[in-house]
Amino acid sequence: MAGSTFQTNPYDLCKLLEECQIGLIQLPDFQRSWVWDEERIKSLIASISRSFPVGALMTLNTGGAVNFKPRPLEGALPEAKSTLPQSLLLDGQQRMTSLYQVTLRNKVVETVTPKNKKVKRWFYIDISKALNAILDREEAIVGVPEDRMIRTDFGREVVLDLSTPENEYKALMYPVTQVFDWDRWQDGFDQYWRGDNNESIRETFRKFKREVLENFKYYRVPVISLDRATSKEAVCVVFEKVNTGGKALDAFELVTAMYAAEGHELRKDWYGDDGQKGRHRRFVDILRPADSEAGIIANVSNTDFLQAVSLFYTRERRREAEHAGKTGKDLPAIIGNRQALLNLPLAAYKQYEKQVEWGFIQAAKFLHMLHIYRIFDLPYQSQIVPLAAIIAEIGDAWEHEANRAKLVLWFWNGVFGELYGSAVESRIARDFMEVPRWLQGGPEPATVSETIFRADRLKTMRMRLSAAYKGMNSLLMKEGAQDFRSGQKFDHTVFFGENVDIHHIFPQDWCKKKGIKQSIFDSIINKTPLSFRTNRIIGGVSPSEYLAKLEKGDKQTPAIERDQLDAYIRSHLIEPKFLRSDDFEGFVSDRQKRLLVLIEKATGKAAYTGAVQEEGEDVEADADSIEAEMVISS
Repeated sequence: MAGSTFQTNPYDLCKLLEECQIGLIQLPDFQRSWVWDEERIKSLIASISRSFPVGALMTLNTGGAVNFKPRPLEGALPEAKSTLPQSLLLDGQQRMTSLYQVTLRNKVVETVTPKNKKVKRWFYIDISKALNAILDREEAIVGVPEDRMIRTDFGREVVLDLSTPENEYKALMYPVTQVFDWDRWQDGFDQYWRGDNNESIRETFRKFKREVLENFKYYRVPVISLDRATSKEAVCVVFEKVNTGGKALDAFELVTAMYAAEGHELRKDWYGDDGQKGRHRRFVDILRPADSEAGIIANVSNTDFLQAVSLFYTRERRREAEHAGKTGKDLPAIIGNRQALLNLPLAAYKQYEKQVEWGFIQAAKFLHMLHIYRIFDLPYQSQIVPLAAIIAEIGDAWEHEANRAKLVLWFWNGVFGELYGSAVESRIARDFMEVPRWLQGGPEPATVSETIFRADRLKTMRMRLSAAYKGMNSLLMKEGAQDFRSGQKFDHTVFFGENVDIHHIFPQDWCKKKGIKQSIFDSIINKTPLSFRTNRIIGGVSPSEYLAKLEKGDKQTPAIERDQLDAYIRSHLIEPKFLRSDDFEGFVSDRQKRLLVLIEKATGKAAYTGAVQEEGEDVEADADSIEAEMVISS
């Protein structure tokens, strides 16, 4: 059995802070800036002052395989920058920086108020309040401005002046900067309150020292220390499990730190610098509508990008092994998981980054061809990674009609097979291997051959966040669905200009009055893409009524010929006679068959219509939230 790669020991808080000050303990360079606000700092001081636990720290001993570029804590001594750290603080940056800033640094602390205002503060402990057992200790922790004077709201009157040690003694306000070394302050205090008449005040300070200050001096912090043999994989897991400022550090930031040690600024590639757009901004702007903040691939993350790059790198390693005569289990896997990202050499990143970026940009164009325009309507964010990697691999050949048709088939099988919802890393790698081979005449990729769409799934596709639900919407627009009112097809311009979204065909108010179950009238069978204005006309009335309104027209909307309106309706795979007779059951049965044909066309295979039920039960959506996303504000 292998030995443990970590140990947990209690360390004196003062010693830890001193090591932070001189640079023996530093931060990995990817750690975020110190951001704690004034109230949290006060709470931390109060907890230490009562010897309450504030959580364990986690450190990584330096000199091992995980080589991060270090940086000292904010405010550390200048010489800390040239000190070789013995350990890096993986978890506890905010707590340790806060405590260092308010104690050993002996300089005013820059922080923010609860109203998010930047301020400079010195921190004090009100001796009398700290000894009052009835009061919450946080009430005894006071932050004062840089000039050490607290004024009234309008600044006209000083209500507390701590600008001199004598004023501190007089007000019984103890500076937190001296919680570890109180002798000099106590000497001045005793001198100020000398005389027999003030013995009780001097005793008050001695009691404060015993009950409060000694808690700082003898405070011990549990430290989980990872030894230098800890793997990259283990360190990454640590960051995913540990809450750091509300957001777990991801593989991108770990890779950033490793590349920084080789002199490359990966963060600058992604976020840009000196007025230059980074890759993230370029992705946001690709095919971005004029009145929108982001284009279709704006949510591609930095780890998504590295994942695609790692597919190319690991594939190249596999090819090299094949040329060397290795076979079967001896061949390295093509992977894009966390471990692959952490083992991605800088040289490989530089080799493939431009090719992969081009692939993502072409993927955006591909999605627009499928009438997927908004991030909100993208069936699977995760499917963009293999799509971009496959396109980057085959180059301009993706635009050839036969290749494009196969890519479309693969995409819709992934969507309607609902294959990219979880545990996607192995599927991404497999598709990256199999789809290009298929385009060159090889066998069908598993994502195509394994997909089964059940006919009864249409009845249970109700949630707007469902990939198949979103896919159905896009298929209808791609098929040529025309708006009931204007007759316009939903191309890119109309989609954004007319505020198009997916709406009920038999309005939900009408369905509720007829006693139709929500689970039935909320399915995709009773939904279709319509413009905002058309949906307003439909309102909550029966289909026969709103069709009559559309035919008649009004001041803003011209009248529509009956035959013309029927053509618009049929473009949504709806038989008009069911709407005109308000026949909900006939409509559902008929449209389910028509939508099924559309899905079969998209996936290239027949749907399963057998009697065997799918495992599990459908979760009923909350009635208050199920339609929240269906309403568009004007």
